[in-house]
Amino acid sequence: MDKIITSEFIEKLKSSDKRTVARAITYVESNDELSEEILKEIHSCLGKAYKIGITGPPGAGKSTITDQLTKALLETGKKVAIIAVDPTSPFTGGALLGDRVRMSDIGMQKGVFIRSMATRGSLGGLSKKTIDASDILDAAGYDYIIFETVGVGQSELDIAQTADTTIVVIVPESGDSVQAMKAGLMEIADFFVVNKSDRPGSEQAVVALQSILMMRPHDEKSWMPAIIKTVATENTGIKEIVDEVQRHKKYLVDSNLFLAKREEQLNVRIKDIIEQKLFDMIWKGDRINLVKASLHKVLNGELSIYKLADDVVKDFNKK
Repeated sequence: MDKIITSEFIEKLKSSDKRTVARAITYVESNDELSEEILKEIHSCLGKAYKIGITGPPGAGKSTITDQLTKALLETGKKVAIIAVDPTSPFTGGALLGDRVRMSDIGMQKGVFIRSMATRGSLGGLSKKTIDASDILDAAGYDYIIFETVGVGQSELDIAQTADTTIVVIVPESGDSVQAMKAGLMEIADFFVVNKSDRPGSEQAVVALQSILMMRPHDEKSWMPAIIKTVATENTGIKEIVDEVQRHKKYLVDSNLFLAKREEQLNVRIKDIIEQKLFDMIWKGDRINLVKASLHKVLNGELSIYKLADDVVKDFNKK
């Protein structure tokens, strides 16, 4: 192992040393060869953090809710890490921080760690590197990891496959458009937050959500998402969010769904890692050149893209 990743480095990571944690996440983000070594070293420390996903359309106040929720969790003596997931800048490849600057005050507190990360083109809103970074934070001893996702219209399936509890935030103006809101976003919510509920239209938004939820197949054992009204800028409704997170966690544990959900998440993640490793093994050198050299045949209708793909795989298998 590289001399940089010493036992002292791992111990500092486990003790929540912010500089070490930040450095480890940088290795992960940059796909540094050390990142896998770190992730292998910390595997026995994982699984303790509870993961909360916060998503919803732009302008719903997700950052303010994340800020207030973090403060509320800190008051209970818990340590909180925040991964603010931003669209990748088309120019720099980095994260567009946006209004995340407002969370800088809580970021200075001892029990809080904040990192803004780019989606890096992941359609689900979370990249593999974001999920790897959450492992670093889990091993560092943070009790809660909050993912605040882009919410710009992509499929949010990734957040449901990563978080233990997923919160979908909307605003009163969403009332008329809730019916048109894509099914995926509605289905991943463990509960809804109608933020800025001091504005006109908040009751209509709640009624619209209730109507959709009542049409879901359910029985007495099913989890029915609650709808919580908040004014995050005034800290109104934040305690109810904390209580609902705890209620959902209890439901998962009592229903024997908590470990089952995490096993399924791991299954999906392992599959993704294997697919990426195989892709990296296949897609290089002569095989990339083979595809480039054959593209004109595909365009001219002389060659099927599936036949070309078969040729690439066969070339890999020969070696």
